[in-house]
Amino acid sequence: MMRFDTTRWSMVLQARDGTHQARTALEALCRTYRPPVLAYVRRRSYNAENAEDLTQTFFTHFVEHAYHADADPTRGRFRAFLLTALKRFLIDADNEAHAAKRGGGYQFKSLEQDTGNGNTLENLADSETPERAFERSWAVTLLEAAMSRLREEAVNAGKQGLFEQLSEFLTERPDEADYARVAATLKLRRNTLAVAVHRLRHRLRELIREELAQTTIDRADLESEIRDMRAALGTAVG
Repeated sequence: MMRFDTTRWSMVLQARDGTHQARTALEALCRTYRPPVLAYVRRRSYNAENAEDLTQTFFTHFVEHAYHADADPTRGRFRAFLLTALKRFLIDADNEAHAAKRGGGYQFKSLEQDTGNGNTLENLADSETPERAFERSWAVTLLEAAMSRLREEAVNAGKQGLFEQLSEFLTERPDEADYARVAATLKLRRNTLAVAVHRLRHRLRELIREELAQTTIDRADLESEIRDMRAALGTAVG
């Protein structure tokens, strides 16, 4: 049965007590979700250096200014809470930058302004929106967390070698040539290999659900997050 009592939300809410342990947990949470925040900021047309600075500043403010104090799990998912906080932070940062510009101070530099190193908006991988970049990076972050846990389980079971060989089949549909290659390497029958892959993929799905459950408050939210993650990744992981 899925548990929702020890979640990312509970970590945020517990951080309100101001203890060192709670702060440490909150800082760890910020490190976990740094990639989607950075992806969003980059899509907002800030150059690489400014995006890194803004991301770091956002999480510093998240902890120091107690963004978590206003958190309300009943209003939605942790993903939405984090994105809303980020958008508000960037509005404030832009306002401060414009004020500094009028006063002759420092301003954040956009990609359109950055012509010295070829790092222009057109050089980004595609034209996805900041929200789409955030969602895709969020999904990748959770997938990587689940894969890390699966790898750890394989190591503990003495099956790290098998896991490393089969990991390429866990998020994409394998073709017969790849199956045959790995089966020959491992000296396994094709059907035996297929069963091993099936079991790993099933366990990966379970771990993904557990990771997503950490960011939701009930089963309805969980199922919605699973659908969103599947759409964001577009992989065989269900």
